[in-house]
Amino acid sequence: MLPELLKTFLVRDLNKLKDEISLYNNENIIWTTDKAIANSAGNLCLHLVGNLNTYIGAVYGNTGYTRNRELEFSLKGIAREALLKMIGETITMIESTLPLVTEVQLAAEFPLLVWETKTTSAYMLVHLATHLGYHLGQVNYHRRLLDTKL
Repeated sequence: MLPELLKTFLVRDLNKLKDEISLYNNENIIWTTDKAIANSAGNLCLHLVGNLNTYIGAVYGNTGYTRNRELEFSLKGIAREALLKMIGETITMIESTLPLVTEVQLAAEFPLLVWETKTTSAYMLVHLATHLGYHLGQVNYHRRLLDTKL
């Protein structure tokens, strides 16, 4: 039951991320930072895609995804369409992978040590959903604060 709920929330929020990236009037602003806004919407998008593909795709879907977290925050200027494609591919991965996660796997220790202490897979998957929601809110504010009509 939990994997299906998480799939619903993750797909919903990834679709909202697509909407947010699509709503920028000026595509260049996707990569802008300003004053105390340290991360651009583009970098947050790359970070979310990398995070989900690492901790769900590679771990549960055996996708072979290899993460470069540093690039998630240093790459700039990727076209909007490329970002939207990455998000779409992540949605497809979530839809095909999460339904395969079993109750036994949820109760078991998450296969990767992410923080200082070990967690269950259920804990990690719930964290991933809340992490997406947190950064999605940042992208929304980034767009509304920095994007201007042409």
